[in-house]
Amino acid sequence: MSAPKHEKKTSRSAALLYRPWGLVASLLGGLVAGQIFQQVWKRIDPQSADAPPKPLESEYRLRKILIAAAIQGAIFTVVRALINRGGARLFERWTGEWPGD
Repeated sequence: MSAPKHEKKTSRSAALLYRPWGLVASLLGGLVAGQIFQQVWKRIDPQSADAPPKPLESEYRLRKILIAAAIQGAIFTVVRALINRGGARLFERWTGEWPGD
């Protein structure tokens, strides 16, 4: 792996100022990811009920539950990364400081 071209330094105040924004963005990201997952699951398994299977629902096979969990995890991770990175870039544009690291 190659090292980043340049590392952006974070001041303590930037990290603290970003914290509330990051929390709100994470909550919104969770809602968006949940909606995306619902739509993806409907396309993957159109015969199933509206909601994907949950681990404690005994009528579903473990394989189906694990597939749903893996897809849900991947979607949540990607959406979270996009929102966190976008929020950090926006914060940097507004303040001139990178909030992470």
